[in-house]
Amino acid sequence: MPRHTLSVLVENKAGVLARVSALFSRRGYNIESLAVGPTENPDLSRMTIVADAEAQPLEQITKQLNKLVEVIKIVELDTVAVQRELLLVKVRAPLADRAQVLQTAELFRARVIDVNTDTVTLEATGTPDKLQALLAVLAPLGIKEMAQSGTVALGRGPRSMSGAGTLRPVERSA
Repeated sequence: MPRHTLSVLVENKAGVLARVSALFSRRGYNIESLAVGPTENPDLSRMTIVADAEAQPLEQITKQLNKLVEVIKIVELDTVAVQRELLLVKVRAPLADRAQVLQTAELFRARVIDVNTDTVTLEATGTPDKLQALLAVLAPLGIKEMAQSGTVALGRGPRSMSGAGTLRPVERSA
């Protein structure tokens, strides 16, 4: 199934996340990635939802989302978007392997955020493919722990959800 990234502008109120995610669940679609946070307007939040769905079922979901009073706008982001994830990974790094961990971090432009006698913790941002490649290189060294955020995305250039030139807005149902 094709992967779709939806940017959903919603009112910043309790329960909105539960109602939005329930729509996907009721239709039997798994949300691959979900990130929610405040916008430049404290009354609004932006939800970035990545899901696998055919075009027709995705249209059904967006129509149902538009029926929720708290949903302001839905935009499907495509290749004209900047998409990133955050990865924190703690790697086994005794002194004998530490140079290899640090070289790998530099190669992937990851930041070292914690070092102790047995481990190094790295912070990396990028596309899911880049982060998976980093994990593949670090795996033989021993990943002790990791946490990965969902995708966050914005349209490139002057495009904006709150102004003119938005990316493929989904029409609100009447």
